[in-house]
Amino acid sequence: MEFRTHSFRYGLEILTTQKEFKVLWDEVTDAINSISDEDIIHYFENQKRKAKSISEALNYLFRERLSSRGWAKESFIFNDPTYRKKGTNSSWRLDFAKDDISIEVAFNHGEAVAWNLIKPVLASELNHVEKAIQTKAGILICATDEMKLAGGFDGSTGSYEKFLQYLPPLNNLLTVPMVIVGLNAPKTFKIEHYKQDKKIYGKVVRLKD
Repeated sequence: MEFRTHSFRYGLEILTTQKEFKVLWDEVTDAINSISDEDIIHYFENQKRKAKSISEALNYLFRERLSSRGWAKESFIFNDPTYRKKGTNSSWRLDFAKDDISIEVAFNHGEAVAWNLIKPVLASELNHVEKAIQTKAGILICATDEMKLAGGFDGSTGSYEKFLQYLPPLNNLLTVPMVIVGLNAPKTFKIEHYKQDKKIYGKVVRLKD
């Protein structure tokens, strides 16, 4: 997959030049680059339930590619049992973590943009609640506006462009280096919506050269 990046608090410069970060950053970019259009299509067309967008396919492929590179999925931020109860939502968990970096893969509603940005800060800063993990930088992976359109995403999904809009007003709250990764639209296909039994689903449409 092709992607673009935005560096916040010198996040990209730190992740690409400092040895302890560069190995991890290379693993993340290798994982993204390893996901092909055909990988996405194969999962989308063979999943058990019909889907509207490729978000589930992307989430699965990121879990597969990052886990195979040793990234821990759904890591709790805190040790306190209050924030680790079985059945709790993902508010107090990171999508992925390894050594000094936390990752959020964010294809959810735009209202969650601020919280997605804050979670890497919680994972990296000291807190009066006992920590389960201590990172130093964060990576946010999300869809660009063009990916939202081509991938069949809901219009309310928070996009790369929206994440960038949130950075200036949250500047004083976001105290750790971060890289915002925006996934570009697929080159060889797009998702078109259709209605069936009063529900909206997506289908793959191949693009001509």
